[in-house]
Amino acid sequence: MARVASLGQAKTLGGVGAILALLFWVPAHVGIVLLVAGLVLMLFAVKNIADIVGDQVIFSNMMYSVILAIIGPIIATVVLLAAAASFFGALSGFTPGSMTIPSGFFAALGFVVLAGVILWVCILISTVFVKRSYDTIATKLRVDMFRTTGLLFLIGAATLIVLVGFVILFIAAILQIVAFFSIPEQLPSQSPPQQVWGPPTPPAPMPPSLTPAQ
Repeated sequence: MARVASLGQAKTLGGVGAILALLFWVPAHVGIVLLVAGLVLMLFAVKNIADIVGDQVIFSNMMYSVILAIIGPIIATVVLLAAAASFFGALSGFTPGSMTIPSGFFAALGFVVLAGVILWVCILISTVFVKRSYDTIATKLRVDMFRTTGLLFLIGAATLIVLVGFVILFIAAILQIVAFFSIPEQLPSQSPPQQVWGPPTPPAPMPPSLTPAQ
C-alpha cells in the first residue's frame, strides 16, 4: 500500500509543480517565485519515484538540472550588473559631439553577450540532465510522455538562439504536466512476458495401430 501512496504522491507533487513552473511567464517577481516552488515540488516527486524504483541516479540527474536552472540566471544577472556598471562608467566619460566611442561601451556589450552565452549553456546542460532523468522514468514507469518531454526540453534549449526554442520549451512544459499526471498508481512489472518466436511445436506422434492377428 505504501508503494501506491508514494506513486500517488509523486503524481500530485509533480503535476502541481509542473503547473507552477509553467506559470513562470507571469510578469513581475511572482513568476520567479512560482518557478522555484514548482521546481522544488518536482524534485520531491522525482525523489519519490527514485526511491520506489530503486534508482537514485534519476534524482541525481534531476537535482543537477534544477541547480543549473537556478544558478544560470543568477550568474547571468551578475554579469549583466557588470555590464551596466561598465556602460554607465563609459557614459559618464562620454563627451557630446565626440566621434570616439569609449571603450567602456564595448566592454558593456561584451558583458551582455557573455551573460547570454552563460545562461544558454546552463539551460542546455540542465535539459541534458532532465532528459536523462525523464528517459529513465519513462522506462521504469512505462510513461513514454516523459521521454517525449525530455527530448523537447533538449531541442528547445538547443534552439533558443533562433527564438523558436521558446515555443518548443513551452510545449515541453505543457507535456511535462501531462507526463506527471500520467504516472500509474502502481509500479508496473519490470519483467513483461516474452513471446517466443519459432516454428510451432509438432503434435505428439500417435501410437501405432494394432495389426490384426493372422
